[in-house]
Amino acid sequence: MLARGETIAQLMERLAPKHFAVEGDKIGLQVGSLRKEIKRVLVTLDVNPDVVKEAVGLGAELIVAHHPIIYRPLAHLQTDTPAGALAAELIKRDIAVYVSHTNLDTAEGGLNDWMAEALGLEGRDVLEEVHTDKLYKLAVFVPRTHGEAVRDAMFRAGGGWIGNYSHCSFNVDGIGTFMPREGSDPFIGEKGKLASAEETRIEIIVPESARKAVVQAMLKAHPYEEVAYDLYGVDLKGRSFGLGRVGKLPAAMPLDDFADHVKERLGMPFVRVVGDGARPVRKVAVLGGSGRSYIKRAMFMGADVLVTGDIDFHSAQDAEAGGLAIVDPGHYAEKIMRPKTAQWLRERLAEKGYATEVFASEVHTDPFRLK
Repeated sequence: MLARGETIAQLMERLAPKHFAVEGDKIGLQVGSLRKEIKRVLVTLDVNPDVVKEAVGLGAELIVAHHPIIYRPLAHLQTDTPAGALAAELIKRDIAVYVSHTNLDTAEGGLNDWMAEALGLEGRDVLEEVHTDKLYKLAVFVPRTHGEAVRDAMFRAGGGWIGNYSHCSFNVDGIGTFMPREGSDPFIGEKGKLASAEETRIEIIVPESARKAVVQAMLKAHPYEEVAYDLYGVDLKGRSFGLGRVGKLPAAMPLDDFADHVKERLGMPFVRVVGDGARPVRKVAVLGGSGRSYIKRAMFMGADVLVTGDIDFHSAQDAEAGGLAIVDPGHYAEKIMRPKTAQWLRERLAEKGYATEVFASEVHTDPFRLK
C-alpha cells in the first residue's frame, strides 16, 4: 500500500507543525499536487536542477525540502529565469515540492535538536522562543470498563503532560443516563428505553499541538457510538518552542578543540572561528542556518560560544567585543536534516504499513568551496 501525498504532508506536520513557523515563512506545498499516491520521496536541504535530476532518476514523485524554492509571491512565471525554469521542470516531471523550514527549526526533535545532539549538548533549552502551546482541558465520559484503554490512547497521542510529568489525569466515577433513539446502535441499553451506566469522567490537559491527535485517539478507543466529551481552553502557559538550543558539553574544552569537534560532528570541511583558541568553552548555543541576529540572545543566555552560520564581519566584531566566541560551520551544516528527516519519515510510514520509500538526497548543494 502506497501513501498519498496528503498523508505524507500530515506526517511532516506531526514532526514540524505549521504553526511553529516564523511569521511570513513560506512552508507547505509549493509546487505540484499532493493528491496522488507516492512511491518514492526525496528529502533534501535545497531544491536545485541537480536535485530535480536526482529525483527523476529515483522515480520520486515528491520532494520534501528544508529551504523554500518560492520566497515571495510570484508575479510572473518566466521559464527563462533560474527559478521559473526550475518550477517548470518540476511541473513537467509531475514532482511535487513540500517545504518544512522554520517550523522544522523550531520543532522539538527537529533540526536544532539534531544539531545539538550531534554536538553532545546536555540539559538543552530553547534559545529564542517562537511559540507557546495553548493548553486545553479534555473531559470525556467513559464506561468504567474502558477507562484505562481510553486514558492510554490519549496519553500515547500526546495528552496528559503537566510540566515534566506525563500520564496526568483526574478521574471521577458517576452514573450516566441516556435513551437510545431511532437510528442508534447503542453499546449499552436498548432503543426507546432509558438506560444508565457506571461511567468515569476522565480529565486531562492537552496541548494545542496534539489536540487533534488526542481527540481522534480518544474517539477511536471509546466504545460509544456517540461520545460525550468537553474540550475547552484553560488560562495556563504550555510548553515553549523556539529557534536554537542552549546546552552544556559534558566537560569544558579549549575553543579550538571545540571548533574541531563541530567540524567533525557536523561533517563540514572547515569552520570559521571568532575568539581566543585557548579559551575554555562549555555552555553552547547552536542555531542552524543564519544566526547573526541571535548573538545578543546567546550572550543573554550565558553561552560561552555560539555555533551558527552566515556570520558577517561586523557581527563577528560585536560578538568578540561582548565576550562571545563563535564557531561558524556555514549554512550548509543544516544538511543534517536530510538523513534525520528521511529516517523519521521512513519509520512513521512503516508504522502505518505503507510501502512508500524515502531517500535522503546525496546532491551537494553548498555553493561555497575552499580555494
